[in-house]
Amino acid sequence: MTRLHTNRLRRSALVAAATITMGVGGALPAAAAPHPAQPAAPQLKLIAASDSVTVDRWRGEPGVYLDLGAYITVDKAPLEFRVTRKSYKDPVVAQQIMRQGSTTRTKTLPAGLLKDFKGLPGFLQVTLTDATGAKVLSTTQSFCPNTSSGRIRPDAPATSPYPERCSDNPFTLGSVWGTQKGWAASLAPDYDSGPVNLAAGQYTAKVSVAKKYRDLFGMADQPQTIKVTVRETDDGGGHGVAAGRSGSRSSALKPNAHRPTGRRGNAAVMPKPDLRALPAYGIALTDGSDGNHGLAGPGKEYLAFSATVWNGGPAPLVVDGFRKPGQEKMDAYQYFFDAKGKQVGYTPTGTMEWDPREGHEHWHFTDFASYRLLGADQKEIVRSGKEAFCLADTDAIDYTVKNANWHPENTDLATACGERSSVSVREALDVGNGDTYSQYRPGQSFDVTGLPNGTYYIQVLANPEHKLLETSQSNNVSLRKVILGGTPGARTVTVPAYGLIDSH
Repeated sequence: MTRLHTNRLRRSALVAAATITMGVGGALPAAAAPHPAQPAAPQLKLIAASDSVTVDRWRGEPGVYLDLGAYITVDKAPLEFRVTRKSYKDPVVAQQIMRQGSTTRTKTLPAGLLKDFKGLPGFLQVTLTDATGAKVLSTTQSFCPNTSSGRIRPDAPATSPYPERCSDNPFTLGSVWGTQKGWAASLAPDYDSGPVNLAAGQYTAKVSVAKKYRDLFGMADQPQTIKVTVRETDDGGGHGVAAGRSGSRSSALKPNAHRPTGRRGNAAVMPKPDLRALPAYGIALTDGSDGNHGLAGPGKEYLAFSATVWNGGPAPLVVDGFRKPGQEKMDAYQYFFDAKGKQVGYTPTGTMEWDPREGHEHWHFTDFASYRLLGADQKEIVRSGKEAFCLADTDAIDYTVKNANWHPENTDLATACGERSSVSVREALDVGNGDTYSQYRPGQSFDVTGLPNGTYYIQVLANPEHKLLETSQSNNVSLRKVILGGTPGARTVTVPAYGLIDSH
C-alpha cells in the first residue's frame, strides 16, 4: 500500500470517529464538500524471473548480450510518462502522468535526466563476479517502460494502451512511455552499447535500481542476485539482433481487392497526412565494398546516411497498388480515412515498381522521397539513385501529435510490401510514425568520388513530385551539413551538430 493510500485511510478513520463523537452530543454540522480523489502513484518493484539464466556465446562473436530476466513490476496505478522537446535546440523533458477519473496529476522529472527518447538512462546497476569472486563487469542499463512482458496477476487489465517501444531515432520529437497497472516491463539488454566480452563459465550478477530512481519513484532497495552461465556454442543460425524492421503483416494492411471505381470524393476536404522530412544521420564514408552503395573499386568513395520521413497527421498515409495482368508496374492510389477509420475517398497517385535488389525485394512506391547532395551554395551536385520506397512504420517520431497511432500495424519493411507475384499491395505510414531507410540499405548513398573537399548538404525531400495530397508541404525539406576532408584514400567526413543533436 502506498503512503498516499495509507494517509487517505487514516484520514477517513479520523473523520468517522469525529462524526460518532459529535452525534452523541447534538446535531451534526453541515457536511463539507468532498475533495476529489487524488491520483495514486504507481508501486514499482524490481524482480528477477529466475535465480539463474543461461546465455549463449556464439563462437566467433565478440561477446554476449546480458539478458538477465529482470523486470520492473507496476501496480496500484499505471506508470506513464510524456516525453517531449520543443525543438532540436531544446532539451528533452519528461513528465510522469497520474490519473484518477477526471483528475490528473503530473510530476516533472529532474532537468537533465534525459538526453534522448530511448528510456530512463542508468536505471539498472549490474555487477558481475566470476567463480573466484573477482569483479569482471560493472555497468548500467536503461529502462524503457514500453518493453512490456505481460500481466503479473490474473485480475490485471487484459491489454495495455501504451506503445510497444521507445524510439532510438535521434530526431524524435515526442514519446509516450507506459506500463499498465498489474503488468511487468522487461529490463532488456542495451543493444546500442554492444555485446559484453565474457568467456564461457559461471558468474554471479547482482542487479539493483539506481538510488536516484528509487528516491524518485518511492521504490524499496531490493537488489536481486542471479546466477549466470555463459555457454559457448557453434550453432549460430538465427541468432543476432534484428535491424529495427521486425514484425508481421497484419490483416489490416490488406489492400482493396479491386482498384477503386465511382466517385473519388472532394480531395480538398479529405483528411490528409502531413509528410515531414527529418535531417540525415548515421553519416559515414564507405568504399562500397559492402555491395550496398554502388560499384566498389580502388579509390571509390560513397557518402552513406540514414534518412527518415514521418507523418505528422492528422490522418494516415495509405497507398494501394493494383497490377494489371502482364504489367511490370502497379497503378498507385492514395486513400483517405476519417477519424473513425472509414474510407471516405481516393485519388490516383503514380506507380509502384518491384525492386529485385538484395535487401529490398518488394514493391516500392516511386514518389515518396528524394535524396540530393548540395554544394555550399545549396545547389544540387549529386542525386541519390534511390527514388522509390516501401512504406513502413519503422520509428516512433512523435506520439504526442493528434491522432498518433501508438500501435502501428506495419513495422516490418520486409513483410508489408508484397511479393513478386502480388497483384495488389497496401503500404501505409501512420500518424506519429516515420519510415527510416538506414545507411546500409542498397542505393542509400552519394558517389562522392572525385568531389573536392569542402562543405556540402544532404537534402532529404518528402513527396518530391507533389503527387501525394497532404495538409502542408512547408516542412517537406531538411538539410544536414557535412564537411569532406582528408586525402584521397583517407577521406574524412565531419558532421556538425544539429541544434542539440550531435548524432552523426
